[in-house]
Amino acid sequence: MTIPIRERSSFIELSARERAQSVMDHGTFRELLGPFEKMESPHLEAQGIVPQSDDGVVIGRGTIDGHSAVVISIESAFLGGGIGEVSGAKIAGALELAIQDNRKGIPTRAVLLLETGGVRLQEGSYGLLAIAEMHAAIVALRRYQPVVCVIAGMIGCYGGMSITAGLCSTVIMTQQGRLQLNGPEVIEQEAGMEEWDSRDRALIWQTVGGVQRYETGMVDILVDDDIADIQRSIRSVYRSSIQDKLRSEQVGPFLARLALIDTEQTIHPEMLRSLWGKSLPPAIDHDIQHLKSIWQQTHSEDSVSRGRTWFQALTGKQESLQEGSPSVLCADSIIGEERIRYIAVVPNRNNRFYRARCGEVGLDEGWTIAHYVRQAMQEDEDEQRRTIVAIVDVPSQAYGYREEMLGIYLACAAAADAYASARLAGHVVIAFMVGNAISGAFLAHGLQANRLVALNDPGVSVQVMSKTSAARVTRRSVEELDETAKKIPATAYDIESFASLGALHSLTSGLHADRPTSQDIEKVKQNLLMDAISASRQASPDLSSRLLSEEAKINRAASIAVRHKLEEQWK
Repeated sequence: MTIPIRERSSFIELSARERAQSVMDHGTFRELLGPFEKMESPHLEAQGIVPQSDDGVVIGRGTIDGHSAVVISIESAFLGGGIGEVSGAKIAGALELAIQDNRKGIPTRAVLLLETGGVRLQEGSYGLLAIAEMHAAIVALRRYQPVVCVIAGMIGCYGGMSITAGLCSTVIMTQQGRLQLNGPEVIEQEAGMEEWDSRDRALIWQTVGGVQRYETGMVDILVDDDIADIQRSIRSVYRSSIQDKLRSEQVGPFLARLALIDTEQTIHPEMLRSLWGKSLPPAIDHDIQHLKSIWQQTHSEDSVSRGRTWFQALTGKQESLQEGSPSVLCADSIIGEERIRYIAVVPNRNNRFYRARCGEVGLDEGWTIAHYVRQAMQEDEDEQRRTIVAIVDVPSQAYGYREEMLGIYLACAAAADAYASARLAGHVVIAFMVGNAISGAFLAHGLQANRLVALNDPGVSVQVMSKTSAARVTRRSVEELDETAKKIPATAYDIESFASLGALHSLTSGLHADRPTSQDIEKVKQNLLMDAISASRQASPDLSSRLLSEEAKINRAASIAVRHKLEEQWK
C-alpha cells in the first residue's frame, strides 16, 4: 500500500516525482514531458544501457504560495542522477521558459531538487553544453526571481551541477546531503589515496556535508530530512523581501576568506568552521592586501603553455595586471577600435595550492577570473563595454581535498557567473580555445561566452574528465571509450567531434598552435575574433545560437525537440 505524500515525513525517501509534487501547492502539480512522452536519451542503447523514458528528470508545473512555479527534480536512481542531452535540455529548457514568463510579466518561480553526480559520462560533451545552458539561464532568471536549490539526499550534488548549485540564489541542504565539485573517487584516481581516501565516509561528510557547508557559510538554510521543513524553507525564501548580494558575486569577501588560509598547514573541518564561520564578512582590505603579498611571493614562472603563448601573442607580450592570482593573466589591448580584455589561466609551479600548479582552475583562479571580469564591468558602466576574450587552455579543475573543503565549486561558479553577467550586461564574451577545455574548468572559463572559436589542432580537446578517470567511473577500459567515441561524437576528445555538435562559431585550421607567426596572430585577430565579435553583437546575448547551427540541428536534435515539446506543454 502506498502512503500518501502528505502523511509521510522523510523527503529523502520520496521519488523525484514525489519530491517535485511535495514542494508545490497541494493539487497543482502537473508534469511536463512525463514518462509517457518517451523523451529518452538516444545515446545510451548503443552503449548497452537501458534508457529511461523521462531520462531521469521530472519537470513539474504548478504553484508555490499561489504563484506560478516550475520545480525540477533529478532522479538519482537513474545513472546516479547524471546529466545527458535530454535530461539537461529538460532542465535548461524549463528555466528558459521561466525567464520568458517573467519577461512577459508572469512572475514564475524556479526550484531545483538536485541529486546528481554531474555530467553523465556516457554522453560527455552533451552534458557539458546542457549544464552551461542551465548556468546561463539561472543567471538570467535571478534578475526576476530567486532560484532555489535543495540538496537533500545521500547522492548529493557533484560535478558541473555543483556549480549550478553555486549559482542559485539560495541553497537549502540537509545534513545527509553533500556538495562538492569532484567526487572523492575521482580525486583519488587523479591525485592518489594520500590526497583523499574515498573509503573514509565519515571524513567525506565532515568535509562537504550539509552541516559543514552551513557552518562555513556556503549554504543558506540547513533543514532536517522532513517534507514540511523543506516546504517551509522554500516558501520563506520567496516571502522574504530582503535580496542579499548573491554568494557567487561576492568576490572581495571570498578573496578575504582565502587570505586566512595557510596552505602550509593541514586544515581540518572544525578548524575551518572557527576560521570562517557561518556569516560572510565584508571584504577586509588588509586581508586582501595580505593575499596579494602572498601571490607576489608565489609568482608564476614563465612556463610554456598554449594559454600563455597566445595571451602574449594577442596582447603584444604585455605584462599581466597584478591584481589577482599570478596563474591568471589579464591585459587589455586593442584591435582597430575594439577594446579587448584577454584572460588566460596558465601553469604556476609556485602556486600556493599545489593541486593547481599545472594550469588547472583552482580556488584562487576562479575568484581571480571573477575579479577581472567584474572589474571590466564596473569600469565600463558608463562607456562602451569592452569585449572579453577567455583564452582557453585548462586541463581540468584542481583535484584536491583542500580545494573541496574550501569550495572550489563556488570559485568556478563565481567565474561562470561573472562571464554570464558580463554577457547579459552588453559585453561580448568570446572563448578562444587553443588547448585543453576540460570539465568544470571549461564551465568556469569559456562556456559562458557568446561565441566559441577554436584552433583545429590535435592539441585542442574537450571533455568531462581524463580518459583514465572516465574509464574508472564508467567501469570500462580506455579502449572501450575510444570505440564509443566513434559512434557518439560527444564522448570523443578531439575538437572536430566537439564541433560536430554545433556549439562552435568557427574552427580554424592551418595555424601554428604552439608557435604562432605574425601572420597567424593577425589572422586570429582580424578574422577569427572580429568575426565572432560582430556575430555576437548582431544576435541575442543568451546562448541560443548554439542550437541554431546546421550541425546542431543534426547532432543536437534531441536538445531542440525537448525545448519545442516543453514549450507546447508549458501553458
